[in-house]
Amino acid sequence: MLTRLLAALSALAFAVSGVPTANAAIDHTVTLVNNTGQTIWIGSTVNADGSKALTNLPTLRHGQSATITIPETASPGHWRGTFFARQGCTGTSGADFRCAVGDCGVQAARCVTGEQPASLAEFNFDTRDRLAPWYNVSYVNAFSVPVTITPVNASVPPGSTSCGTAGCPENLLPFCNPAYVKYGANGQRVNCVNPNRDAQTDYSNTIKSRCPKAYAWSKQDTEPGNQTVYQCANCSGFKVTFHSVA
Repeated sequence: MLTRLLAALSALAFAVSGVPTANAAIDHTVTLVNNTGQTIWIGSTVNADGSKALTNLPTLRHGQSATITIPETASPGHWRGTFFARQGCTGTSGADFRCAVGDCGVQAARCVTGEQPASLAEFNFDTRDRLAPWYNVSYVNAFSVPVTITPVNASVPPGSTSCGTAGCPENLLPFCNPAYVKYGANGQRVNCVNPNRDAQTDYSNTIKSRCPKAYAWSKQDTEPGNQTVYQCANCSGFKVTFHSVA
């Protein structure tokens, strides 16, 4: 979804400018902020394109934050991947560590499998793309917690619409069709899983109506006037905030 659109946009930029699309080689940072009211374990997965998997991912209590430097200038010169909140985690790392939402294996500080359905903050950092970084919030697989992405130290050209805030802070769990709801140990709603990520459904219609600045289904970026993908060529990094579902 994101990779397809970004490849097309980068090709268009090259065709219009007639020069290679390239940024100065810097490593951006992503600051992860936990405003959920609960402890979360940060998860991260990467595209199968040589992007370097992240390790030593933080565990954040409510109100805490942590900053990660993205290894985009190391080989292969890009990093494409996601961040998400693992919730309701129990057990011993490396042995029986598991999470109720966003589970990605038995390691507490890194993912060893793909993530189970959860809200995602998605990024494309590419040192050869003068328009990068690209970013979006995806509720395509599920909505678990509200997510926003905000550029840090952004320099926005006059009249430009770049460097916008992706996602929204609203809790959408109360509006989820009960057929799609996953419940926690205490009977509370903890996740709303998309029944069909590749088609428009009542799930995607609900997400779009309440949070138009996030992906609700996989091909939403083809809809006229959609607000799903953002770019910010001049910034030092991004703040990803996981908001409360209370």
